[in-house]
Amino acid sequence: MNRWLTIFAAPVCLAAALAAQEPVDLLIAGGTVYDGSGGTPFIADVGIRGDRIVFLGDAGLAGIRAARTLDAARRVVAPGFIDPHTHVDGDLRNPATRGLVPFLLQGVTTVISGNDGGGPVDVGAALRRLEGGAGTNVAFLVGHGSIRRVVLGMSDRAPSPTELARMGAMVAQAMADGAIGLSTGLYYAPGSYATTEEVIELARVAGAAGGYYDSHIRDESSYTIGLLGAVDETIRIGREAGVPVHFAHLKALGVDVWGQSDAVVARILAARAAGLRVTADQYPYTASGTGLGASLLPRWAEAGGRDSLLRRLADPAIAARLEKEMAENLRRRGGAGSLLITGEPAASPAARARMPAGGKWKGKRLAALASELGLEPVKAAIAIIQAGDAGIASFNMSEADLEHLMRQDFVVTGSDGSDGHPRKYGTFPKKIASYVREKGVISLARMIQASSAQTADLAKLTDRGRVEVGRLADLIVFDSATVADRSTYEQPERLAVGMETVIVNGRVVVTGGRPIGALAGRPLRRGR
Repeated sequence: MNRWLTIFAAPVCLAAALAAQEPVDLLIAGGTVYDGSGGTPFIADVGIRGDRIVFLGDAGLAGIRAARTLDAARRVVAPGFIDPHTHVDGDLRNPATRGLVPFLLQGVTTVISGNDGGGPVDVGAALRRLEGGAGTNVAFLVGHGSIRRVVLGMSDRAPSPTELARMGAMVAQAMADGAIGLSTGLYYAPGSYATTEEVIELARVAGAAGGYYDSHIRDESSYTIGLLGAVDETIRIGREAGVPVHFAHLKALGVDVWGQSDAVVARILAARAAGLRVTADQYPYTASGTGLGASLLPRWAEAGGRDSLLRRLADPAIAARLEKEMAENLRRRGGAGSLLITGEPAASPAARARMPAGGKWKGKRLAALASELGLEPVKAAIAIIQAGDAGIASFNMSEADLEHLMRQDFVVTGSDGSDGHPRKYGTFPKKIASYVREKGVISLARMIQASSAQTADLAKLTDRGRVEVGRLADLIVFDSATVADRSTYEQPERLAVGMETVIVNGRVVVTGGRPIGALAGRPLRRGR
């Protein structure tokens, strides 16, 4: 049987001629290469020298010598996955978690942070902190919500012209320091207090510097302007700001909008046909992850910050209105049985003892906890929010919508990785195990494309995302029959299995499925 399934002769011959001049540091031999393009896989050897791929072809025919050889027969060799939506800023600040092991063991070699309008305002400082290395490569978006907090606090008002100019200057500085775009969290306070026009002005600044606009849209359900209204707003921002648009964790959240994925796709395809660059990311779970307060509180209750919120929660004069709106939001989410509390409060034992149910909330549904407390679900939620709030997994999506969106060629894979939800530990392997191997929703070639080259293109990470000569050597080797997620909603921190070898910038950081503790990742700056 011919060893070559698909390969172009001229590039291979050129690569062989160049690579044969001196040994490669590592030769990945005989693997089935999925190069990230979405095309037909082919059997080939991949040679790495330093941090670059320098050979792709038949090493025996080319006379390639190698300091080290990795046998990849009957294994997939692919570009390292690129996660466009993570919340790893806290992990990166902690030496104990800077290795980003949950991501490496999914095959992720590059993460993007600063999503949902959050993250550091001083992107330059955040990138400089990573000069000593991280587990993966790291790029940052600059968050509109973070900037708005600096300039306007938690005020529910429009900025003055002077304040808007200051916000624009902060976006421009972040872009100059290496941010790859602007993110918003228009569902969350304080981003929710911004008008569309404010966002257009700031997105225009990011676009002028070569960045893109990434948004947790204003409404993924029926809270305010509705899912379709929020999609229209996001497309308008991209069109009027002249900037590529990326939808964060695209979904139809809640029973009111189940089935609207068809209309969402139609709007995005129309915008793309009209010339606007529009993409989206998605995680393969039917539960979202957020805070209990963020899921149930109306945004007006959060104006002014937590002290103002606590005063409103304790004010009998507004209790009826507040509880009515929270009850409606709980209905949108599927009721108290649909909310699983995923985090314990960060408090002293004495302080926890004074909390509802002693602060022992993790792993309980809101319905069960309310029953334990002898309270109506909304009143139980208010008591938890008053005591410090809690993270939740909110079971609010339909499988049909999830699969429909996954099939779209503008949708890439993103984890929205944050603590308390299995997606931080399992997104990419779960997509392979559940939606490629078990259900056949998409092909493995498409899954890899949507997790590597396509994401590199939208973020303009031009040296990454493909198995090609000259690209930086971010590579993964795995058995497509065994790679799998192990994290669950009850045990969200169980590490994925099956990524046998992970290589970041030419350095092996996972071998035999085990991380070796190397910090081979680099800070990535726009345009460099």
